[in-house]
Amino acid sequence: MKFKLASWNVNGLRAIAKKGLFEWIDKEQPDVACLQETKIGQEQLTKELMERKGYLSYFSHAEKKGYSGVGIYTREKPKEVLNGFGIKKFDSEGRTIIADYGDFLLANIYFPNGKASPERLAYKLEFYEEFLKFSKRLKKEGKRLIVCGDFNTAHKEIDLAHPKQNHTTSGFLPQERDWMDRFQKAGHLDTFRIYNQGAENYTWWHMMTNARQRNVGWRIDYFFISNELEKLAEHATIEAAILGSDHCPVTLTLKV
Repeated sequence: MKFKLASWNVNGLRAIAKKGLFEWIDKEQPDVACLQETKIGQEQLTKELMERKGYLSYFSHAEKKGYSGVGIYTREKPKEVLNGFGIKKFDSEGRTIIADYGDFLLANIYFPNGKASPERLAYKLEFYEEFLKFSKRLKKEGKRLIVCGDFNTAHKEIDLAHPKQNHTTSGFLPQERDWMDRFQKAGHLDTFRIYNQGAENYTWWHMMTNARQRNVGWRIDYFFISNELEKLAEHATIEAAILGSDHCPVTLTLKV
């Protein structure tokens, strides 16, 4: 049986609901759709946003209004759903939902952006380190992990259009890329690169410079899986033609 997952930084759930989000979900029929940067509070979740035919929905909200946030639409009810990974300074920004499906844990994460200030870069790097510790604990417990979402870092030079100009830009800093290396070495596979080693495959484009039309982008949205799940991985894609956000969706199909 195939199990299809999709991940998309939607840059505002209410906005993208008017730009074809649910039509896309109806067409693609993912078993789980993970959304990041929902920018919505609990009180703003309408029936239309929460109750989708064939799906259960779960959301994690930031304490700050109109900021961050993640959500999951899922056909199968998880055994358990956790908001965050146990550290208040990170969990209060509504960046993480972890769903336990028994055979694996699915972590939907909107990793912090470090461009705004040195303080936010430090926050991002600390978030990275704490999540790596958390993932290592899960691995020791024998859990198999799928991590999807907006990592806010392009890992390799192939993962952005202009690497040389961005070595001092958050999102491609040596310390951010080093963390991606260590996350992989801790036993996680970048699923897109199992199937596609080509350049010019991006998931985010700057909105103000017509970058998308010119395909001047960054690959910062990923599906990582525990090494133990590699034999179940069947396909991974970047859906660059799907509009509605400054990011595009990425997908992963497993055989379960």
